[in-house]
Amino acid sequence: MKPSREDALVLLSRYIGNERIRAHSLASEAVMRALALRLGEDPDRWGIAGLLHDLDLELVEGDLMRHGLETAAILQAEDYDAEIIDAIMRHNEMSAGKGRETAFQHALAAGETITGLITATAMVYPDKKLAGVKAKSVVKRMKEKAFAASVNRDTIMECEVIGVSLGEFAEICLESMKGISDDLGL
Repeated sequence: MKPSREDALVLLSRYIGNERIRAHSLASEAVMRALALRLGEDPDRWGIAGLLHDLDLELVEGDLMRHGLETAAILQAEDYDAEIIDAIMRHNEMSAGKGRETAFQHALAAGETITGLITATAMVYPDKKLAGVKAKSVVKRMKEKAFAASVNRDTIMECEVIGVSLGEFAEICLESMKGISDDLGL
């Protein structure tokens, strides 16, 4: 099935009550749409994957061994596209037990990971606005071990596997998130 954004938003609201997780999902959707456009892929399909990649986060209660697998089961029951389901399953290294193989899979893993880093970078600024964040600040913060201890740098670097340098990747992701900054509370 080719899912609509509206259907995906209904699913998201059914399974996710936490506003921070919803904001992260919206940021990941925006990032995935921008990456799809940059790579000549379907922005709707990639955006849906970004929107739904953490659908099971509250359901699994932090169990990273199940995270992604529960979402896959939900999306299979809803007749979602197998490619979307596979990308979502593989975004979490701990549960899938499979490496990432396609540009879609690498982009989702890298894209959803950098949204957290960008959000954390925005929080460093006094006005807590994405408008004050520059791509070079994101790249710098990624390299600071103390700052980015919870960020999987290797996953973010998968941007290079899809042919996008870290600097360009940060710029694309940051610009896409700025477009929805009000929705993100930033």
